[in-house]
Amino acid sequence: MLSFLSPARLARNSGRHPWLAIGMWVVLVAVAIFSTGKMDFNDKQDIEGSDSQKAEQLLTELRGEIAPTEQVVVLSVGANVDDARYKQFVGELTSRIRSTEGVASVTSYYESGDEGLVSKDRLTTVLPVTLKGDINDAEHNVGALLALLKDSQRDGFKAITAGDGSISHDLNKTAETDLQRGEMVGIPAALVVLVLVFGAAVAAGVPIVAGLLGILVSVGVTALISRVFNISSIVINMITMIGLAVGIDYTLFIVERFREERAKGAAKVNAIVTAGDTASRAVLFSGATVVVALAGMLIVPASVFRGLAIGGMLVVVAAVLVALTLLPAVLSLLGDRINWLHLPGRGNRNPEADERGFFARTTDLVIRHPVLAIAGSVALLVAAAAPVVTIHLGNPGLTQMPQDLESVQAFKVLDEKFSAGELAPAHVTLEGNLRSAETQQALETLRTRVARDPEFASVGQIETNAAGTVGNIDIVVNGDPSDEPAREAVARLRGIVADAFDGTGTHAYVGGQSAGTNDYVDTMNRYLPIVIGFVLSLSFVLLTMVFRSIVIPVKAIVMNLLSVGAAYGLIVLVFQHGVGADLLGFQQIDTVAAFLPIFLFAVLFGLSMDYHVFLLSRVQERYHETRDNTASVAHGLRSTAHIITGAAAIMIMVFGGFALGDMVELQQMGFGLAIAVFLDATVVRSVLVPASMEMLGEWNWYLPKWLSWLPTINVESGARPAPHLEPAFGAEFAAAGGD
Repeated sequence: MLSFLSPARLARNSGRHPWLAIGMWVVLVAVAIFSTGKMDFNDKQDIEGSDSQKAEQLLTELRGEIAPTEQVVVLSVGANVDDARYKQFVGELTSRIRSTEGVASVTSYYESGDEGLVSKDRLTTVLPVTLKGDINDAEHNVGALLALLKDSQRDGFKAITAGDGSISHDLNKTAETDLQRGEMVGIPAALVVLVLVFGAAVAAGVPIVAGLLGILVSVGVTALISRVFNISSIVINMITMIGLAVGIDYTLFIVERFREERAKGAAKVNAIVTAGDTASRAVLFSGATVVVALAGMLIVPASVFRGLAIGGMLVVVAAVLVALTLLPAVLSLLGDRINWLHLPGRGNRNPEADERGFFARTTDLVIRHPVLAIAGSVALLVAAAAPVVTIHLGNPGLTQMPQDLESVQAFKVLDEKFSAGELAPAHVTLEGNLRSAETQQALETLRTRVARDPEFASVGQIETNAAGTVGNIDIVVNGDPSDEPAREAVARLRGIVADAFDGTGTHAYVGGQSAGTNDYVDTMNRYLPIVIGFVLSLSFVLLTMVFRSIVIPVKAIVMNLLSVGAAYGLIVLVFQHGVGADLLGFQQIDTVAAFLPIFLFAVLFGLSMDYHVFLLSRVQERYHETRDNTASVAHGLRSTAHIITGAAAIMIMVFGGFALGDMVELQQMGFGLAIAVFLDATVVRSVLVPASMEMLGEWNWYLPKWLSWLPTINVESGARPAPHLEPAFGAEFAAAGGD
């Protein structure tokens, strides 16, 4: 009933009616461009059901929507707050801030007499500023204040600020710059690789354009979804990275197959249909496996993962749709002009005719020594993964952000001369009968025990509602709220609170940035095995149906775990332990971003299946024809190696471009993705896969009889289901312990 949606039918219709297909995409792109203006980001990292979220909800109930604040730091060279010049500068600045758009209120030491607003050396003072609107408006409303402060530096005085709006503004601007830098590096590098793979500039340009169109459409759809669900701004980085990687790769596979068919003498439309019936089917299945892998992130009860999953899945779907509908139309219009501007001496090549090239020789070597190849490659991957046992998850704090950001500089001054923890205090929120004797005694116990801990700077007064049923106490923690000392202090605070209020009938929750980070890390650790289990289970079922084998899916899972594990280990080695960090231009910090293990697993497992499916589908196709396992493995690797190598090189260039940014989280993400793809395309696909298939022989295609009811999914329409194993082989396998 849905045969009109088959890749071959879509390719045929788009090839015969190219302008209709292109017209539909023009409309879709126009709608997407209009929709991008509707984007509504929310960078709150809520963990559903956590103590920190409950504390946040009670605090909102008590205070209402909390207004965003800024701490304007006035720095002086030589003058102190008692000098008339200092007083005049601060007075004029305070007056100008008060009349600035987006500012609700401001005060100063000279107006309030609060000595807490002056540093001990009396060279620095703080102007507390409250912005208009809520937290979501802070980044927009702080703009005029930032412009004013930049313009106010004179006579040895300088004013900078750190707070809800300025920090968000600086970090998002840096992330946007990193994104642009990644595109400027990744796209030209990908174009160079494509020219080398195709040998023609026009053929190389088509995948780049297709990838960018998929990104644009997915951003537009994500913008509409962001009006309903919380979507983090980092989703744009996710969409761009994944969109460039898969969009270019999918188009690469199909264009190469089209050129092969034309080189064999097929008519233009027939070549388009054949490419649709083979390469496009592989793209469709590969896209489905990537979507399944990314869907694993939806399990995690964290708003940031929901946004990443939605953005990633949308851009993969968009890339598949571009490849299946728009690309055939473009190929129909271009025809053999796809080979225009070719490199000297490079025409259409048939990779199947390359019997003695580099990849053929490598394959022959691996197949002749499969045990040695397996032992060597597994040892290499396990050694690379070894440092993962020392992984320490966390969230990079402001002190680990680019030091040229003024909000970071202001934060460091606050940390050195005041208490930076005042920007993000811990909240102890209470729910119950706060006027009871038991609760009052618990409050005294809390104050006494917190006062003994040097990591806590101060304990505020309790705020309560009129009924005395909801309350809050702010406790200022020294240092960067994301750093380990602050996180450990808040973990101790939770123990103190639990002990103090045990048996009082009052429920107590600890919230704030440090508590939220602790909950975030705990959630990542708890859900990593759940996500892995979900993705592996669905992938196993899909691969079993495609290849009619339980051996191939098991091997694919083991190999992907090895490559992902190696990526984890190398991230820890480089970023956490600093091995080679300076050489590579990366920042060494004590933690790995908490979201990274789940994120990397979901993305890499999906992307690696592109190569696995593309390679094994060719091996399976030849095995059906010849029943010669060794020859089939050699043929599959030889005929796909140049495409897989080119596709992997493109992904490495794209991901590596993002690793060149200033944000340490993006550095870790880009490096992890790039190194994992490199290992997957070289050690795994070029050595481990052919060696293991050669060693296992016909066992590669073993499917127990009790699973024969599973439906068959053909990656290529011409592919035949795997033949039933000979009875003698089935008996051998059963005798060896098989089913």
